[in-house]
Amino acid sequence: MITFPIAKINLGLNVVERRADGYHNLQTVFYPVPIQDALEVQPMDVAFPSTVDCDLKVTNHLVEGDEQQNLVVRAYRLLKSDFPQMGRVHAHLYKNIPTQAGMGGGSSDCAYMLVMLNEMFGLGLSEDQLAVYAARLGADCAFFVRHCPAYAEGIGEKLVPIELSLKGWYLAVVRPSIPVSTKEAFSLITPQMPQINCREVVMRPVEDWRDVLTNDFEHSVFTLHPEIGQVKQRLYDMGASYAAMSGSGSAVFGLFRSAPNLSQSFPDMFTAVMPL
Repeated sequence: MITFPIAKINLGLNVVERRADGYHNLQTVFYPVPIQDALEVQPMDVAFPSTVDCDLKVTNHLVEGDEQQNLVVRAYRLLKSDFPQMGRVHAHLYKNIPTQAGMGGGSSDCAYMLVMLNEMFGLGLSEDQLAVYAARLGADCAFFVRHCPAYAEGIGEKLVPIELSLKGWYLAVVRPSIPVSTKEAFSLITPQMPQINCREVVMRPVEDWRDVLTNDFEHSVFTLHPEIGQVKQRLYDMGASYAAMSGSGSAVFGLFRSAPNLSQSFPDMFTAVMPL
């Protein structure tokens, strides 16, 4: 079986309070975008000499860390703990969504893995049940079970679908080759409620978003890495109606009425342009 995990962007991201458990409560709108990985899973032959139940191979882009600690494998183990009848599998993950970018690639991969295993082994889990499993793997993982536009609160796991379409817009994505520490970015934020909730703002025309739809991580990340802030300004200079960093970065996106040419403006960076 093969599936194609998609990416997301954050339309507004406000850190509203620090929780007693050390996490932070957020307000954001998740919007799915058609940048995709490819995830293939096949049953492992019973005679195959493997020391692991989920044999993962990651190709195309280097993903740091032991592949056995990848969220795809962790998703398998999470279901296996409750459904021991699941057989062993080979998994191949072709990475195309930029990593360490704030676009949810790893979260999407594990959520799609849960959905595929549910179908492959006939586990009978509902979408709501799969979302609960996904939330145990990461704050924004549950979004990718249904992957429709949603307003999120809590640490990102409390989701309310919203009627929002950016059809007719072009999305431009630029990811500078700069790693961003989410922990460090959080440490520089003073939580506060926004003047206007992002769910309300995204119901307005995109042209009205620039001064009111904010990502609280931008101030700290742009201070640490001015080059990322320069990418956002460059997208505005090129005619974006709205531009922002996604998540805690380092990817920056812009919404355009016509497709921009990014190739000369952002050399040596990941770039993508696509209709929404």
